[in-house]
Parts: sequence; structure tokens; C-alpha cells
Amino acid sequence: LRVAEKIDGQWVTHQWLKKAVLLSFRINDNQVIEGAESRYFDKVPMKFADYDEARFQKEGFRVVPPAAVRQGAFIARNTVLMPSYVNIGAYVDEGTMVDTWATVGSCAQIGKNVHLSGGVGIGGVLEPLQANPTIIEDNCFIGARSEVVEGVIVEEGSVISMGVYIGQSTRIYDRETGEIHYGRVPAGSVVVSGNLPSKDGKYSLYCAVIVKKVDAKTRGKVGINELLRTID
Repeated sequence: LRVAEKIDGQWVTHQWLKKAVLLSFRINDNQVIEGAESRYFDKVPMKFADYDEARFQKEGFRVVPPAAVRQGAFIARNTVLMPSYVNIGAYVDEGTMVDTWATVGSCAQIGKNVHLSGGVGIGGVLEPLQANPTIIEDNCFIGARSEVVEGVIVEEGSVISMGVYIGQSTRIYDRETGEIHYGRVPAGSVVVSGNLPSKDGKYSLYCAVIVKKVDAKTRGKVGINELLRTID
């Protein structure tokens, strides 16, 4: 079961699954939970508490201590979890790297072959119940210390530079077209931090800037660093 999935090209959130997660907090009491590095006192057990070597081998992902994953999260094959945190209801798909100190929030959806760099924050959402989860689609790169929250969708093949912060109210400015997006980074976008001036020119406010678009063919030939360096 998955909190959100793409159906006929559109992301659909299954609210009843989010409700089930919330209800589990109401009906379960805190308990002592054993862990390799420590003990915990929480309502949700850790996902790998009863895993042995055979189970890890079968499921085919790598977990580096002290990575923490709560029960109810899904971790696909060929995923690497550096010391990071994955919350309940999250979905991390095949071939993805969750780097050191990155956080995947509750019910967040992370696609295939995604790189979440060090210190990245992907926002969670359980309340309000109708809110949609944050989604990072396949083949995206999220730069170090960036934050994507509040149900924003980063579409397939996008590259987010280091230190970019995107929520529902963040203006996402396409410098080629002048268009401003909210809540969605279009597929194949290369995004950096920026500012847009106020109408009276007295001040500027933070925004995210789409500096270029790339297709899968270009991504395959050009490294991430090169894409981010050649933005003038």
C-alpha cells in the first residue's frame, strides 16, 4: 500500500491511508524500543528492529548506522540509506541515495534513482488530513541542505541546487519564459536560489529560479556539477 501514486499521469493521494497512520498514534501506547545505538520510547517501532542478515540480503538495500527508519515506511531494492531519517508512510523507490543527515518526512514519496544530498529535508504531511505529500519524481537530484516541503512536486529529471528552499508559497521563476510556478517544479528543470524585486523596487524577496531545462539525453551526457556551473 502506498500513500500516493501516479495514476494516468496524475498524482493521487489516498487519504484513508494517511488517516490510518494518524489513528495508529491514537490506539498505540509508547513502548521501549531496542536499537543498535540506543533505546527509544515511542508509539512506532523501528522498521529494522527484527531484521537479520538474511532479511537484509533478501530486501536488497543498504543501511548505514545510525540511519533510522520507522515502521510503515517502504524502502525499495538498491537503495542506500546513509545516517538519515525516514518517517512513517514514506516511500523510497529503487536506486535512490538518501545521504547523511537527510530527512524524508511522513508520507513523502521519493522516486527511482533520486539523490537526496547531505542535510536535505523533504517535508512530511499527516495533518491536515487533506494535504498532499511532498513528491520527488524519478531521476531527480536535490542539492545539499535544500528543503522541499508542503506537498511540492519536483517533477522527473529535475536538478535542485544546494540551499534551495521550496514550499507552496515559494515563487518558482522560469527565467526563459518569465512564467512563475507555485507548488511544482516542471520536469527537467535546473533550479537555483534567487530573488525577485518588489513592484516598487524597494526590496526583493526570495524565490527559486529555473535557469535552464534539460532532457534525459542531456542529463545522460552531462554531469550534475556541469549543469549547475553553466547557468549564465
